Amino acid sequence: MKKLSVFLILMACTFLLSPAKCVATESELMLSSKSGLLMDYASGEVLFEKDSLEHLPVASMVKMMTILLALEEYDLGNVTLDTKISTTENASGMGGSQVFIDPYVEYSFGDLLKSVIMASANDASVALAEYFNGNEKSFVGRMNRRAKELGMDNTNYVNCTGLPAPEQYSCARDSAILMREILKHDLYHNYSSIWMDSLTHPSGRQTELVNTNKLIRYFEGCDGGKTGSTNEAGCCLTASAKRGDMRLISCIIGAENSKTRFNESSLLLNFGFANFENQFLVSTDSPIATLSIKKGKKDEVEVYANENFSAVVKKGGDEKYETILKIPTSKKAPLKANEKVGSVVVTKDGNIVKEIDIVAKEEVKRNSYFDHIGEIANNW
Repeated sequence: MKKLSVFLILMACTFLLSPAKCVATESELMLSSKSGLLMDYASGEVLFEKDSLEHLPVASMVKMMTILLALEEYDLGNVTLDTKISTTENASGMGGSQVFIDPYVEYSFGDLLKSVIMASANDASVALAEYFNGNEKSFVGRMNRRAKELGMDNTNYVNCTGLPAPEQYSCARDSAILMREILKHDLYHNYSSIWMDSLTHPSGRQTELVNTNKLIRYFEGCDGGKTGSTNEAGCCLTASAKRGDMRLISCIIGAENSKTRFNESSLLLNFGFANFENQFLVSTDSPIATLSIKKGKKDEVEVYANENFSAVVKKGGDEKYETILKIPTSKKAPLKANEKVGSVVVTKDGNIVKEIDIVAKEEVKRNSYFDHIGEIANNW
């Protein structure tokens, strides 16, 4: 009976939280840029937006998708930091921002990726695209497919660099979604917060690298981002900063100058940290319940949520979130490791926000005939 009472308590656990839907209004944050957005990284909640779905050129912020695909190739083990990539005349001849790579020589994957993340190098971007897909056109097709998978429905890529091109566009919301995905990769953080570095070419000459995102040096907690700037797009920046347990993502598109994009990005981030906080509702660190096992070699097993979940909340608010545990009081063996045994549902205002699987982390085998006979003997 004691275990059952624990289940009943867990099945209706209410948290007093503030309204995540209480986002900032445009009058609270006066932006001169064409579009802007502030997103909570953990939950994906949008805390502020101005024309965030408008199709706009985003200049070199296009390279965020080039960076993401390169990071995913690395995590899959298809490339290492030391993998040698042969360059072409096409890649080395790219205009705009570049690190002046030489044609027909080999650079390491790590150096090319660093050059794109830090210095927004067009030549290094094309070199990566040609390596992974043979040519830039094929790589761009892959960029668009990945964008659709991420729900970036207001984005269309024409090249991998962000150089002006007809029919190439994105929006503030899609840019934040993309940065949120990039931030999941540890390798990205190895380069994104470096202020100054250098690239040593195979010939021995060196090119100085300076991070185009000034906020990593001047804004507390900023450790990543991607700038963009063309006459067509204006000045753009998608940036991320973390303070304490909270990480935010800001996006500015179409600022009139570089100073404005950094100032308005800082304005968004400061507003977020001052007015919102993250509160964890579901954690994978501790068992969420104890499940009784029938006819198993163990009588019970602890079960866990399969993923963490937190809500972004307004400081000083009092809105209620509820978590509802959907799990039987017992289950027959056998039980596989990581087998789903139920779910925990997070609701807000009666609407389901998230449903997370509950799993048993350990295997429980079924009692054999002899185990059953032994149990009868012991009871007798």
